Amino acid sequence: MESASLQNIFDCAFDGISQVREAYMPQLKLREVGTITSIATGIAKVSGLPGVGFEEVLKFPGDVYGIAFNVDEDEIGVVLLGDYWQLHAGDEVERRGHVMDVPVCDALIGRVINPMGHPLDGGEAISMNRRQPIERAAPQIMDRAPVTVPLQTGIKVIDALIPIGRGQRELILGDRQTGKTAIAIDTILNQRGKNVLCVYCAIGQRASSVARVVANLHENGALEYTTVVVTEGNDSPGLQYIAPYAATSIAEYFMAQGRDVLIVYDDLTHHARAYRELSLLLRRPPGREAFPGDIFYIHSRLLERATHLREELGGGSITALPIIETEAQNISAYIPTNLISITDGQIYLSPSLFELGVLPAVDVSKSVSRVGGKAQRAIYRAVTGDLKLAYAQFEELETFARFGARLDKDTRKIIEHGRRIRACLKQPEFAPVSMPAQIAILLALTAELFDTVPIAQMTDADTAVRKAAKNIPAEVCARFETADKLADEDRKLIIEIAREALIHFQPKPESKPSSKAEPKYGSKSNSASIDKS
Repeated sequence: MESASLQNIFDCAFDGISQVREAYMPQLKLREVGTITSIATGIAKVSGLPGVGFEEVLKFPGDVYGIAFNVDEDEIGVVLLGDYWQLHAGDEVERRGHVMDVPVCDALIGRVINPMGHPLDGGEAISMNRRQPIERAAPQIMDRAPVTVPLQTGIKVIDALIPIGRGQRELILGDRQTGKTAIAIDTILNQRGKNVLCVYCAIGQRASSVARVVANLHENGALEYTTVVVTEGNDSPGLQYIAPYAATSIAEYFMAQGRDVLIVYDDLTHHARAYRELSLLLRRPPGREAFPGDIFYIHSRLLERATHLREELGGGSITALPIIETEAQNISAYIPTNLISITDGQIYLSPSLFELGVLPAVDVSKSVSRVGGKAQRAIYRAVTGDLKLAYAQFEELETFARFGARLDKDTRKIIEHGRRIRACLKQPEFAPVSMPAQIAILLALTAELFDTVPIAQMTDADTAVRKAAKNIPAEVCARFETADKLADEDRKLIIEIAREALIHFQPKPESKPSSKAEPKYGSKSNSASIDKS
């Protein structure tokens, strides 16, 4: 009995010691640790980590993160994100066990962040409770709905001649400094009060340019419904590469709530160059213009995520406006042709029109919308039916008129009418035009009310019609949204309002010669005296 009681005492003591050890001693866990073998601009080569997966996040000293891009047998090629200057060969690398993701929440609206989700506007930190991978599969075809609702840009030439629908992908391309970003910002400004959230993604832009864009959004009250994702030109190429994917994941979070989102990629030329830099540093085989073979795929898998979901899935949409910079007006270059084949249309900005002061410098003949015509409001189709044809005829005839050829009356009329169309389609920056004002101007154009207005006064005449459009009755404006066609009464009313606004710009009639004027070769008395003689 005594031996049994002693055994029980020893067992209890041993259990107590084990519990104390478990409570106070740290638990040991296995983890894979690799080592940096070499480091270069924006990339690192790592040995070890036998269980790492493709695109898995790795952690480096100093809270620097990277993405496993090349998973080879002997080493791993890692794309570094953030400031990597303090890293050295021999530093330890740790697996994180997940792919790259970004925080998503409603608090992102009105904020300026980097692709990692860190605030750049000096505000409070963003909640990291919910995160989404930056790389996600695009919605399936059966989950998509047709593009039927227009996205009003507030830019007359686009809404009338190159319309965009919600869920469409419309490319904006042109040479440097032709107004590509201005069109995108004007479109964002016009979404105020239209229940459309906006995401502006700056890829490799100058800090001054980004600051100017943010200031314009703030001054015009657009930052209240916009999220700005920023990578500057001096950021690592890895951050520039993941920026559009992170911005799209944020847009998808809002789309899943059934909301309409507009996303601007400014611009994908810098994105392609950043990916080319990473690929060449990682010793991937170069192809045409030294771009890797999958350069088409990185943009197609990005833009395919922009769509309009079916009502059963919430009915949300993402409208994408990617921007591409061309060189010497070469729209048939490698990257521009890739994006043209991926998107649903393009808006081409001509430097020649820009130099002539035609702003926005949209070349209508080289621009197209493959979807928006189906989503365009019926009221626009009723008033712009012959406008694009008349403008195209004018541009063709204007070329011949420059040679000093003698023109007949009908040709001169087409040219004069085309000049009025071009003048009416001009628009200052950061000044979106409301739909009723656009309808009034377009109807006045089709009714040829501007044809008698001198070209020098076209800007003032356009402004007068826009102001007069505020007098259009509310019930008529409401029918703009829903009517299948423009009623004759509404057409007459709007044309009459425009005609009254343009009365002051009509040329004054020339005074006719008096009937009592003297004969050309002298008076009657003189002629009589000549006859008698």
